Amino acid sequence: MKDQIYQIQIVLRGSKPKIWRRILIPSDFPLFDLHEVIQISMGWKNSHLHQFEKDNTYYILKTEGDVFWDERNKIDYKGLKVSDLLTKKNDKITYQYDFGDRWEHDIFLEELVEVDPKIIYPFCVDGKMSCPPEDCGGIHGYNEIMAILKNPEHKYYENYKDWLDEDFDPEYFNKDEVNKKLHD
Repeated sequence: MKDQIYQIQIVLRGSKPKIWRRILIPSDFPLFDLHEVIQISMGWKNSHLHQFEKDNTYYILKTEGDVFWDERNKIDYKGLKVSDLLTKKNDKITYQYDFGDRWEHDIFLEELVEVDPKIIYPFCVDGKMSCPPEDCGGIHGYNEIMAILKNPEHKYYENYKDWLDEDFDPEYFNKDEVNKKLHD
């Protein structure tokens, strides 16, 4: 699998319209690096815990002295590669970020592509929509906020308008900005 590139799609579960990113990564990419790519490409701030899940097995980065570690259905993913979980086209894993808000991302292996020597990997090919703000109550809270912001007469309209960054645009996405951040 050396010199094999995975084209993956990351979809924020429950988002309507769909919030997604299409990324190219080496097949032997460390799972922890995939976590970093998800954070950067989606626009998260990496301020909460995360885990991967496949077939009811949870892949978590075990930390020293973790008193909550439970061996049942949990594997320390230190040292694992993306190719350990995504092995063939159409395979899927789930990435959960922020156990309180439960942001769930479905990650699909769309294609296995040839290495392009002109591309620096990881590479964001495309995407749609802006990442929701952190700590807004998960996808249901975000959808509720977006509905309120469409109605200036709503009693909480001003509260949410003030709470959100004034530059927040739910439809904004710029792959060039993502690629720059991926390689900073």
